[in-house]
Amino acid sequence: MRSERRLRRLVLGEEEWRWTVRHRHTEGEPCQEVLTLSREGTVVRVVFRDGPGRVVGTAAYSHSGLVVDDQGRSANLHEPGVVRAFVDEVRRRGLGAGDVDGWELLPAVVVRRAAAATPEVPPGCPPGP
Repeated sequence: MRSERRLRRLVLGEEEWRWTVRHRHTEGEPCQEVLTLSREGTVVRVVFRDGPGRVVGTAAYSHSGLVVDDQGRSANLHEPGVVRAFVDEVRRRGLGAGDVDGWELLPAVVVRRAAAATPEVPPGCPPGP
């Protein structure tokens, strides 16, 4: 059985990212899921705070990071493709080291994942019905 806490590796061309997912509790704050992305000494923490209409891997789920959900937009933070979409969005927005609100990134990540899952129509083929 693999450890859910181990640092995982994601290779994107010449770039190598390390990532991990943790569930965290801070005194006086709601539960949080944290996707930590690191590359060349820079650490970005994508933080999802529990709140109304938002689910972080708590009671209903068996372990942290399994699902974060904001009113139907959800992601499994243990899937490398999901992590790749978060890395792409962090880079696209030019975000640097520190904490980032994951809920702000989630809609773009969900769209990016849906686009990746949708097959392209080959050139010269007629459009569908």
